[in-house]
Amino acid sequence: MDPFVFITVVTLVAGAGGTGLGGIVGALFRSESNRTVSLLLSFAGGIMLSIVCFDLLTESVEAAETFTSQAVLVAAGAVIAGVAVVYGLNLVIDRRTRHEVPHVARKSHPKTHDDLDELIHADHLAEHRKRDDSKMALFVAGIVMACAIALHNVPEGMTIGASFVASDNLLLGTGMITAVLIGLHNIPEGMAVSVPLINGGMSRVRAVAATAACGLPTVLGAWLGYWLGDIGPLGLSLSLGFASGAMLYVVFGEIIPQSVLMYRSKLPTFFVIVGILLGLLIIYY
Repeated sequence: MDPFVFITVVTLVAGAGGTGLGGIVGALFRSESNRTVSLLLSFAGGIMLSIVCFDLLTESVEAAETFTSQAVLVAAGAVIAGVAVVYGLNLVIDRRTRHEVPHVARKSHPKTHDDLDELIHADHLAEHRKRDDSKMALFVAGIVMACAIALHNVPEGMTIGASFVASDNLLLGTGMITAVLIGLHNIPEGMAVSVPLINGGMSRVRAVAATAACGLPTVLGAWLGYWLGDIGPLGLSLSLGFASGAMLYVVFGEIIPQSVLMYRSKLPTFFVIVGILLGLLIIYY
């Protein structure tokens, strides 16, 4: 199969498939325990860190060394850009929801989710119900969340595309691993979209379809990341650095804080370490 077509299909499954699966879970089932999700997030975060530190960043620096003596600065600048973009998009999502729930709005509450119900915004939905908001208000809240997550998925797609450029093996390389991890990361986001849409009056089937559509921009991001990485050493260095920054923010700004707050124990730390070690094995073996 042509590499471009292969990357498109894989990214479509990771993006639309991940959010769509989250939509199905949100439509049909109650979420699993905080502890289970916390440990899964920690484990995935550890693997992501390995991919960034031992693969993507080193590839970015090596690519930059072919055209400049300041290779580390080029890679670092791209990392900063990736962090800034994903942080900005997440800030939009948080500002749309944080103020709606009194206990989240309090200054004493951590600036990230510490319960699975918050992760899927069920508490925000409950607050709308307490205020006796109309179904239209719930529906609009779901649409806003869908648009924000759709934008958020573009840099995640760039991560997948850039990772495939740096992979020696399309099927078993870093790109495929990154796509799987991004797909798993999209599941809670899909849940965040489908719950208010369904409670706003949309049918379950249409809500799941709309949620899956939020993942489609991931493909656009993958095309952009793959194109940048394929145009030469500069493009490869910048796209890999940007992808690294995006993943670093997701890990340190979302995954690890959420996992620790959702299950206040030392165990998430050990799962992060296990994920890092497994990532090392995947990369070097």
